[in-house]
Amino acid sequence: MSTADDAKIIGVDDHVSVARAIPLGIQHMMSMFGATVLVPVLTGLDPNLAIMCSGIGTIVYLLVTRNKIPSYLGSSFAFISPIIVATAATGSLHTALSGVVVAGCVFLAVAGIIKIAGTNWLNTLLPPVLVASVMVVIGVGLSAAAARMALLGPDSKFAAVSACIAGITLLAAVIFSGQKGIIGTLPVLLAILVGYVASAFVGLINFQPVVDAPWIGLPPIQTPHFDPHAIVLIAPVAIVVVIEHIGHLLAVGEIVGKDYRAMLPQSLAGDGISTCISGFLGGPPTTTYAENIGVMSVTHVFATQVFWYAAGFALIVGGFCPKVAAFIGTIPVPVMGGVSLLLFGLIASNGLRMFVTNKVDFDDNRNLMIASVVIILGVGMETAQINIPLGGYTLPGMATSTLIGIVLNALLPRHTKDKA
Repeated sequence: MSTADDAKIIGVDDHVSVARAIPLGIQHMMSMFGATVLVPVLTGLDPNLAIMCSGIGTIVYLLVTRNKIPSYLGSSFAFISPIIVATAATGSLHTALSGVVVAGCVFLAVAGIIKIAGTNWLNTLLPPVLVASVMVVIGVGLSAAAARMALLGPDSKFAAVSACIAGITLLAAVIFSGQKGIIGTLPVLLAILVGYVASAFVGLINFQPVVDAPWIGLPPIQTPHFDPHAIVLIAPVAIVVVIEHIGHLLAVGEIVGKDYRAMLPQSLAGDGISTCISGFLGGPPTTTYAENIGVMSVTHVFATQVFWYAAGFALIVGGFCPKVAAFIGTIPVPVMGGVSLLLFGLIASNGLRMFVTNKVDFDDNRNLMIASVVIILGVGMETAQINIPLGGYTLPGMATSTLIGIVLNALLPRHTKDKA
């Protein structure tokens, strides 16, 4: 990274004024909002409770990782189908929550095993060529979702109005990100505001949910009823999410410029405790969010202080102020689609940058094969929404391509010039 870029960076341990931290925190909260709400909507859980749990979970994560890893925890998409299946099979959402709690325990168990075994194996298991490829898969794999949000209307067909709003939002984000000072650190939030105003002019915003929502109110707490069938259906999915978690952690490390491999046990433990708490309260499992990784990439603001603010806002909005939550929920899908095109693209771009900074030699057939297979398989499965069924579970594209990459890395012959 150049010296000019370094001057703009707000590091992990840096602090900013409260006046700057508030909008930066709101920016992170807005970035995770849509995805965090969608999971409970699809599974029958309460959206406001999920927002509140994301705030609590992020606070727990920051405490467990000793304020060293800037990440936001939101609702995990990997558990949507298992929760729906478990709820239908047992006839109760309460029993499905028991699977969520035990899934958090699986995270803790894996964290304990890694703590004992150490993390040196990660360097062999996940060389730079594989980590960079997985980062590309994370970013480009989300491209289809971003494109659908930006270009399609409610009928799932191309909508010119949606495309225009998404284009305006994206252009605003790009312009703001190139500015100096505080504007350059708030491109996502400012772009959302621009897109929101444009959407209001063309009638895309429905304010009725805001009018109907009360100013003050607690979300309904639901306690888990432990059921072996629900646990068997849900808890093992945590293994898949562990793979995704490692990918996100390495992506954060690459963007921030720190090696977080040694902190993998703490990171997994933070996610596990967060998921357990969410399950006991009636929320969905949690996981680190790619959207917020993208925000860090575009703003160069890595301070964990900002994530405390984001978590605090989520806790207040989801736990105590339904009207504010309803207002944020009125942000049109194309607006979020516009900023997502930039955020997800930046994650992929950082993967490409990692190839360069680690001097991955593509004249070496071994590196070429690993990168080619991982990227095409992972992106293809993610964008086509293809999951591999494993009994009652499914293996998504990112996890599948990572596992295939690990196998290739182990089997392909190494050459003396191979630095991976």
